Amino acid sequence: MYPTLEACVNDLERNGHLVRIREEVDPDLELAAIHLRVFEAGGPALLFENVKGSRYRAVSNLFGTLERSKFMFRQTWESTKNVIALRNDPIQALKQPLRHAKSAAAAAKALPMRQGGAAGFQEISIQELPLIKHWPMDGGPFITLPQVYSEDPDKPGIMNANLGMYRVQLQGNDFIADKEIGLHYQIHRGIGIHQHHAARKGEPLKVSIFVGGPPSHTLSAVMPLPEGLSELTFAGLLAGRRFRYGYEDGYCISRDADFVITGEIHPGETKPEGPFGDHLGYYSLAHPFPLMRVHKVYAKPEAIWPFTVVGRPPQEDTAFGALIHELTGDAVKQEIPGVKEVHAVDAAGVHPLLFAIGSERYTPYAPAKQPAELLTIANRILGTGQLSLAKYLFIAAEEQEPISTHDEAAFLSYILERIDLQRDLHFQTNTTIDTLDYSGTGLNQGSKVILAACGEKKRELGISVPSQLQELREFVHPRIVQPGVVALECPPFTSYTEAKEQLQELSQAIVERGGIPDIPLIVICDDSGFLSASLSNFLWATFTRSNPSHDMYGVNSGYSFKHWGCDTLIIDARIKPHHAPPLIPDTAVQKRIDRLFTSGGSLNGMG
Repeated sequence: MYPTLEACVNDLERNGHLVRIREEVDPDLELAAIHLRVFEAGGPALLFENVKGSRYRAVSNLFGTLERSKFMFRQTWESTKNVIALRNDPIQALKQPLRHAKSAAAAAKALPMRQGGAAGFQEISIQELPLIKHWPMDGGPFITLPQVYSEDPDKPGIMNANLGMYRVQLQGNDFIADKEIGLHYQIHRGIGIHQHHAARKGEPLKVSIFVGGPPSHTLSAVMPLPEGLSELTFAGLLAGRRFRYGYEDGYCISRDADFVITGEIHPGETKPEGPFGDHLGYYSLAHPFPLMRVHKVYAKPEAIWPFTVVGRPPQEDTAFGALIHELTGDAVKQEIPGVKEVHAVDAAGVHPLLFAIGSERYTPYAPAKQPAELLTIANRILGTGQLSLAKYLFIAAEEQEPISTHDEAAFLSYILERIDLQRDLHFQTNTTIDTLDYSGTGLNQGSKVILAACGEKKRELGISVPSQLQELREFVHPRIVQPGVVALECPPFTSYTEAKEQLQELSQAIVERGGIPDIPLIVICDDSGFLSASLSNFLWATFTRSNPSHDMYGVNSGYSFKHWGCDTLIIDARIKPHHAPPLIPDTAVQKRIDRLFTSGGSLNGMG
């Protein structure tokens, strides 16, 4: 549909989806602050025409609403959905070949097209790019919408390539200016596998970073695609135009991109990358990650630099998630039998918390109905793709009444009404969690817990703070968060030994006061007013700040044949001594950007 990013920008402007910002704007915090304010107001895409220190324009908030995203892909949306559905369930093509013939033909016509090398690009340097710093403590400027391209050294060629969105640090820390940049990715990702294969051969991995081009190319870098559908074919499908590429000095060049950075990752070479304000709402701190030696940097003469800002949800990547869900539909149902719904909870930073609905068709050897098939399904979920990063999985069986994981408060109540906390908690300890999650015991180190529920209601949930939680020595300001959930404040702790002693004292006090059967969940926090102020605050603070194995306690808790259970569950969601700091905007920057939102400014009346 769009041959270039410029064509997309012009189309959005003609249809009222984009505003041009004429004033000079500093890429050091100002661009990001403007984006955040406009996104929060539900505003349009933004074209920054005068970026301080760079001759190139920048655009943000392209994917800021699902409506705008679907507008950009309006001509190819349905055909792309059909191809993905066919790939997810190929047996349908055998059952109804005529009906799906168009989808198969569309996929074939979207195959990448080779077209020369870097002709039409200008060679520039890293320092000429719009060097956008997003949060005050960031280690430097980052690319937030990169398309990072690599080929498998064992099976070279574009059809075996990986196109992924891995953040890229352009300057700062120990990077040599214009010669080195940092890539943040995990070894199990596509590029990590390619790097492993290259290192095994003792060779550097050639990498190309594409920035800009048709919006479909950006989306393709984050799509969880079915087996056999490459990111580059998907990019062509959604663009309605084949991905055009060539090679220069042995590096792949996207002929459609606005910018291309080429370079090599050499075996064993790392440098500290970060800090960076991330999608959990905190900074991911500096850690060693692969170093890319820059070969050449290319730009189209009138190139536009797309960017987004990540931070505590909801942000633009929330709309990305909604777009991906609409395109992929019920792919998870095809992959995991018995699953009816899986919802990665955006308010909790997506990865930490999953809500799921599954089947419960048997309960072997049990006198009463209890989770059985649900646990099989739960383990399949926690072993699937990005879902494996989850720490908390709440899973229920849909029985007499329909339920939805997207009504988050109601779904949590449904679980809490039915769960047997002595029986239905299942832990996985000493395992991996998201690299960006600092609630664990070290980088990538943490735990998981499954909370499963089925059968009849076991309790009515309390809707007021019980007397048993009043006038406790260290635990103050109890507040109801939602039915059955109470927030309690407690001062910070310095060690897990201290925390354990505090929580044991709380548990014993509740037992001595007769228990609280209508309150199955207590959350210990730094500020109960904040945590209880909204569902979003509760989900964010509770599940981003806790590690199940270390931060879950219980009233009347104990072990039976290595299985832990309790009567009332306690989650310690205080910020840990080792936790990364939360993202806090710079007040001086906020004041500086007011000029754009007042009379005469490009964004007057918006935000």
